Amino acid sequence: MNRPDPDLDTLGPIPRGNDGPVFAEPWQAEAFALVLKLAEEERFTWPEWAAALSDEIARARAAGGPDDGGDYYERWLAALETLLARKGLVEPGDLSERKNAWAEAYARTPHGEPVRLSVDH
Repeated sequence: MNRPDPDLDTLGPIPRGNDGPVFAEPWQAEAFALVLKLAEEERFTWPEWAAALSDEIARARAAGGPDDGGDYYERWLAALETLLARKGLVEPGDLSERKNAWAEAYARTPHGEPVRLSVDH
């Protein structure tokens, strides 16, 4: 397998610290790592990813989204979902079903407890 050599400068206003990307929440790190892994597995190229993310950021800004990078990982996740659907790697209905399952699991989980999907999801 070829490891992607991501040029993080192509990805817009990615939140960074001295040692690289920083994440406010664990899901952001997971989404970031998932993109790197899928690129490593050659599910898409790094230029395809950069273009998808750029398009998503532009769409969000055109719709009145913030221009301060505060929603960067939301855009990251939306770009990932779009690219996976475009490449035929996931069905859009499957994404919607999984999102709903997670939302339901989150709503029924007591504060401080891990969120778990039911066995039928």
